[in-house]
Amino acid sequence: MPDFPRNPIEKEGYQLEFNDDFDTPKLNLDNWIPYYLPHWSSRERSAPRYHLDNSNLILRIDADQAEWCPEFDENIRCSSTQTGLFAGEVGSSIGQHRFKEGLIVRESQPTQFLYTPQYGYFEARIKAVRSSNTLVALWLIGTETKAHQSGEITVFEVFGSEMTDHDAEVRYGIKPIHDPQLKPEFFHDRLAIDATDFHLYAIEWTPTQVDFYINNEKRQTVKQSPNYPMQFMLNIYDLPIEDTLNAPYPREFVIDYVRGYQPIGGYSTL
Repeated sequence: MPDFPRNPIEKEGYQLEFNDDFDTPKLNLDNWIPYYLPHWSSRERSAPRYHLDNSNLILRIDADQAEWCPEFDENIRCSSTQTGLFAGEVGSSIGQHRFKEGLIVRESQPTQFLYTPQYGYFEARIKAVRSSNTLVALWLIGTETKAHQSGEITVFEVFGSEMTDHDAEVRYGIKPIHDPQLKPEFFHDRLAIDATDFHLYAIEWTPTQVDFYINNEKRQTVKQSPNYPMQFMLNIYDLPIEDTLNAPYPREFVIDYVRGYQPIGGYSTL
């Protein structure tokens, strides 16, 4: 399958509230914080490698790139950008996405909430990367101003190790992290696509459920819903495993656009 086409920017019954099609010379810092969970590491170490080209954001892993957080996430390299940031004081364990036990805030961060919706329709058009140790993803996490508000909605994860020229595994769903109101509900779909072409990945998150879409086709409905604001996390990882494909660097995750919509009249809470 060739590149899946862009959707029209107008969506019937919805109002556009967030749109970045990356057609500016520099990353829009009103939309994005260009770091990956810098409170667990530092801004210097967690800054992404990226550039903008041909109206695309290209998050990349370079051959000389260092691990983002060797103290807590040994041998993982990452280029990422996010739409919110919250953490406690240096030395505390308060901070977004507590991904393992023993995390300690290593660098103070200003609180920033650039785009942290609660419910909506969200869509991205992207190209994945085919190498055995690369992962690209778009996920939403709770802002965690309250510690339990930490759930994750994964719009997509695409591992380069799970791709061929004619099919790919796409993973998506709900991860509770530290939210006791949520339960794990995660899916691995094998699709007849070349994931290195452009494809559309989307969710509709309502007060009662989350619907998951790939190329405008609804794949699953999950009957649970985080009930707090969430932020976007958009990233490429270089994992500490052998790349049997010997893919060259830089590894480039190409993002055409990211959009967020709200239904006209809002969602019913009944």
